[in-house]
Amino acid sequence: MDKNKLLNRFISYVTIDTESDPNSSATPSTEKQWVLANKLADELREMGMQNVDIDDKAYVMATLPSNVEKEVPTIGFIAHFDTSPDFCGANVKPQLIQNYDGGDIVLNAEKNIVLSPDYFEDLLDYKGQNLVTTDGNTLLGADDKAGITEIMEAMQYLISHPEIPHGTIKVGFTPDEEIGRGAHHFDVEKFGADWAYTMDGSQIGELEYENFNAAGATLTIKGKSVHPGYAKNKMVNSIQIGQQLLGMLPTEAVPERTTKKEGFYHVYQFEGGIEETKISMIIRDHDMQLFQEKKAYLEQLVQDFNKKFNDAVSLHMVDQYYNMREKIIPVFHIVEIAETAMKNLGIQPVVKAIRGGTDGAQLSYKGLPCPNIFAGGHNFHGKYEYVPVESMIKATAVIVEIAKLTAQER
Repeated sequence: MDKNKLLNRFISYVTIDTESDPNSSATPSTEKQWVLANKLADELREMGMQNVDIDDKAYVMATLPSNVEKEVPTIGFIAHFDTSPDFCGANVKPQLIQNYDGGDIVLNAEKNIVLSPDYFEDLLDYKGQNLVTTDGNTLLGADDKAGITEIMEAMQYLISHPEIPHGTIKVGFTPDEEIGRGAHHFDVEKFGADWAYTMDGSQIGELEYENFNAAGATLTIKGKSVHPGYAKNKMVNSIQIGQQLLGMLPTEAVPERTTKKEGFYHVYQFEGGIEETKISMIIRDHDMQLFQEKKAYLEQLVQDFNKKFNDAVSLHMVDQYYNMREKIIPVFHIVEIAETAMKNLGIQPVVKAIRGGTDGAQLSYKGLPCPNIFAGGHNFHGKYEYVPVESMIKATAVIVEIAKLTAQER
């Protein structure tokens, strides 16, 4: 694999602003996502992919035809091109740290922003490798432009090496994954794969087929504003009601105090005044029963507070996605193929549950089983994001190896 070509491709993608917007109802949620979507469609055509299509919602699909005579499964590889609205994705200026020496990396001297192995211990795993980092002002966008780069490089490699046997391969690039909508308009039937893999994991070796069950909830609390000097028995302060309600949630069931398969409530927005307060949160748990219990507890809290505060609280709660494990276990050989591919390349598979979700979770429930494979990046959604170039090369090789292994099926 040509390291410089891969790196140049990656940089060309991350320097395009594709931040999604949860407050928009359009798909894609931001017009700027079209820039990269169209670029990818053009590049797919130029490299010789077939049936390249970009629909009216910016979903990009393409096909690499089989080069084997026997009938083998059709597989897919999927990545998303939007970046998280959690942190600035505009004016990304990636920095290349060659032959990383294991010490602190000064991302921005003026602002004293330092990427340090004292805090981010995983850095030491990549001593001697080449890292792409931010300049301390933006995220990098390796989530998931590293995945896109790897899929594109793998397709180019297979086209350039027709002696490598493979069945039909589908690729798909989606908008708005970071705001939970990446699979909403994904046409599984049109895609036409028996199964697929999202290239959207983190550290090298990650292989995931479990994820959170997920719900989003919005609490709207109505109050009554009265002059504070004459407010006794008259004012209803919606801010204080909201604070009291949140105080009834389990203090240990929050993201910063949970790990592995432990679930949580995560309040990410609290805004308002005396008359009205809105609280937005997400609810997560790998175990379906515990997930339902967490939702039921919140519903009961709202009922209790409405009795106390005269129906001041309303709750809007919707399920967002479910644990893909249920859909993957019946076709577990697709995980085993990915494991074998990694082992064949000297990569130790790191099989674990995702503390989050991917497009693959929703796609699995739409009929396209879709485990998640590492893309190589670390510290997503913030200024400390980085990705080792060598990890992207390995991820690209895993895609090629999966294609070879699948050609041996049946």
